[in-house]
Amino acid sequence: MSWSDNNNNDPWGSSGNGSGRRGPGPNMDDVIRNAQNKFKGMMPGSFFGKLGPMVIIGILILIWLASGFYRVLPDEQGVVLQFGKYTNTTQPGLNYHLPYPIERVFTPKVTKINRIDVGYRQSPDSRVTAIRDVEEESLMLTGDENIVDIDFSVFWLINDAGKFLFNVQSPELTVKSAAETAMRESIGQATIQSILTEGRTEIEDKTRILIQEILDEYGTGITITQVQTQKADPPAQVIDAFRDVQAARADRERQRNEAESYANDIIPRARGEAEQILQSAEGYRQKVIADSEGKAARFLSIQEEYAKAPSVTKKRIFYETMEDVFSDMDKVIIDKTGGDSVVPYLPLPELKKTQD
Repeated sequence: MSWSDNNNNDPWGSSGNGSGRRGPGPNMDDVIRNAQNKFKGMMPGSFFGKLGPMVIIGILILIWLASGFYRVLPDEQGVVLQFGKYTNTTQPGLNYHLPYPIERVFTPKVTKINRIDVGYRQSPDSRVTAIRDVEEESLMLTGDENIVDIDFSVFWLINDAGKFLFNVQSPELTVKSAAETAMRESIGQATIQSILTEGRTEIEDKTRILIQEILDEYGTGITITQVQTQKADPPAQVIDAFRDVQAARADRERQRNEAESYANDIIPRARGEAEQILQSAEGYRQKVIADSEGKAARFLSIQEEYAKAPSVTKKRIFYETMEDVFSDMDKVIIDKTGGDSVVPYLPLPELKKTQD
């Protein structure tokens, strides 16, 4: 691993994070000479004279080899390069690689959620919510030949650090280009009505799948986690007219609902009344038929009796008829045997008043 990857610590432990300006690196001859002087004080002269340089070189080699240990954090992956060529990926924990300049390690964060905005730009100051619209990205053509102004965000993370580092030169630009292409394809297959109302979720899911397919085809090592629509409106130049159309459609839908509600109320009542009329007519028909059949049976019975005794039958019919005629009338009965000399008195005015 390069010394710069170890927080600017060289193999001899000197740190580059001092408070002053960093001076030039140590001279190797001076380091060896100082080490020899220290060992001369610790060991006999003959021993150091024979083995001193080898011991120092061995210690330096051990220090150099020890510099190959490195730690990968839980939210990272280690990518090992050998002479600039990718060799393998290491997982979180303590790992080892051949020290610099043979091998180097990069540790990108693979659990961090990254965000790309398409169609708009947010202010870099988190305290300000200003948004700038980018029309060359946001204006898109719908499937029914309308124009929609759509802003959306793409959220992504790294799933393969090796592919991410070496297969793509500019990951953010690649994700943004793929996102814009996928969204234009999704918008081009939808109507403006569905885009502005209930079809947004379907468009977001479809766009996410299309972006992932494009990135997988290029081997970017990126996973798209979410596509989120921020705004979807008609262009500003026609938004007033579009709102009028939307209001007219809302009125049409309201009137249609009212008509359906009225129909649902009046039709059952009309059917009930029609059924009642049919039942009354059926009852009347049955009654008329029964009366007619009864009268016919009575007539046949009278005819049969008349054939047996005509005079008796005539009188009985006459009496029954008179009974029916005079049953509800005021009557004055005069005894014919009273004599012709008696002039009968009929109180006609009183009878008339009674009738009135």
